[in-house]
Amino acid sequence: MASLNAFLGFIFRSVFLGLIVAALILLFIPDLRMGSGFADPWFSRDSSSAEKISYYDALAVSAPAVVNIYSVGIEVSNNPFSQRLRERTSLGSGVIMSENGYILTCYHVVENADTIAVSLQDSRLLEAEMVGFDVFTDLAVLKVKADNLHVMPQLAESSTRVGDVVMAIGNPFDLGQTITHGIVSRTGRNGLANYVDYIQTDAVLNQGNSGGALVDSNGVLVGITNASFLVRDNRSRVRSVDGVNFAVPYQLAKRVMDEIIASGKVTRGQLGFAGSEFNNRPGILVTAVQPGSPADVAGLLVNDILVAIDGIEVETATKTLDRIAETPPGTIMQLEVVRDGNRIAMQVVVGELRAPE
Repeated sequence: MASLNAFLGFIFRSVFLGLIVAALILLFIPDLRMGSGFADPWFSRDSSSAEKISYYDALAVSAPAVVNIYSVGIEVSNNPFSQRLRERTSLGSGVIMSENGYILTCYHVVENADTIAVSLQDSRLLEAEMVGFDVFTDLAVLKVKADNLHVMPQLAESSTRVGDVVMAIGNPFDLGQTITHGIVSRTGRNGLANYVDYIQTDAVLNQGNSGGALVDSNGVLVGITNASFLVRDNRSRVRSVDGVNFAVPYQLAKRVMDEIIASGKVTRGQLGFAGSEFNNRPGILVTAVQPGSPADVAGLLVNDILVAIDGIEVETATKTLDRIAETPPGTIMQLEVVRDGNRIAMQVVVGELRAPE
């Protein structure tokens, strides 16, 4: 009898413990309560179908909008004894910016070209005409006549940050469309004044990449690539720099393009002075004044402190230069400067910034 009671007690404890374990399993694995079985990835993961990181979707919407550009120019040889005509061919890339055929590229790709051919990714070959160019940003706008053009994705207020993953799309060495990728090493400004402050990236660029697209991980355009950045080494030899490449920020490139389309060129205002900021207070210390410039004519002197323009306090040199650059030439500005402790008001007529000869 005692052995029977012990056996029944063992059975009861086992069943009770089993019920407790079952309750805990149902509590911590809700899928079992729904009858769907074990859905935990520990039990169902298939190593052959593990998710991989890919930018295919981003490139599918952006890469078809990047074109190959071939420009041909006729020039005269410099040999004084045998001056002959010779053909010069330049290779580059471009970005389709609108459905009506406007294309952005680098000016050095199409400079002095007699004919410009654009090869689309769908194998169409089109002739392009030059709309205009801007030597300061090294940008040019082309126009082609075609239907069903694939337009590059763009955002009016895109924000580019250091560390963002970017991809460069272009035609290096005429190998055909090629993709390289990296990160944004330094961001560029979008103001018209600082037209050489590009986005810096370690995405690889080579000859033929100039004028191509720099896109983010969603395929949205963040810049127009420029592969012409070279330096001289200690033997005065010209060479490229590995891991240091540049692109014109999208917002600046778009502003340049829109102005070229509207008026055939980019017009920038300028006063003809240089200055530096203070660390602990607003204002710009004038460090140089170009002779004969609008600032010189107005009476601005070295060591003057520019504190306000048109009644608005000067914050930083960069914002001030951008504001002047975006002011139409001929506009009268009211400057307020501090000279030897005295506040002086003066009028200045904004001049036009012209490209060097």
